[in-house]
Amino acid sequence: MLKPYKRKINYYETDQMKVVHHSNYARFMEEARLDLMEQVGLHYDTMEEKGIIIPVLDISCRFRYAVHYGDEIVVIPKITKITPVRFSLTYEIRDAKTNEIRCEGTSSHAFVNSEFRPMNIKKAFPEEYKKLEEMLVKEDGGQ
Repeated sequence: MLKPYKRKINYYETDQMKVVHHSNYARFMEEARLDLMEQVGLHYDTMEEKGIIIPVLDISCRFRYAVHYGDEIVVIPKITKITPVRFSLTYEIRDAKTNEIRCEGTSSHAFVNSEFRPMNIKKAFPEEYKKLEEMLVKEDGGQ
């Protein structure tokens, strides 16, 4: 069972009102994505050593309620789509104490080689593709 990513908000991530600056949500989503992949043995540094680069194609956030300095959040990433050359995720950022959704996000990514040319990861690295595919969340919510 995969664990959600948990973290406490640092002061430097906030603005003068002690509200998390919007630019930090992309970082939270990236941290959660890396954590998700590490939980199944797909460490980014190892993948890059093999020549698998995973750039961000797009990212979006929908903010519901502010997150403040000292709050603890839980980020729940889910792979919602995967092809041999791309994958997409959704993210729920929740308050760790109340479970209230604070932000919802999405990101999509490509698989490219070290020359930034598109790569068919299913052909080039079938084991890595299988691990990602196994994390795919079906539309009915199941995996």
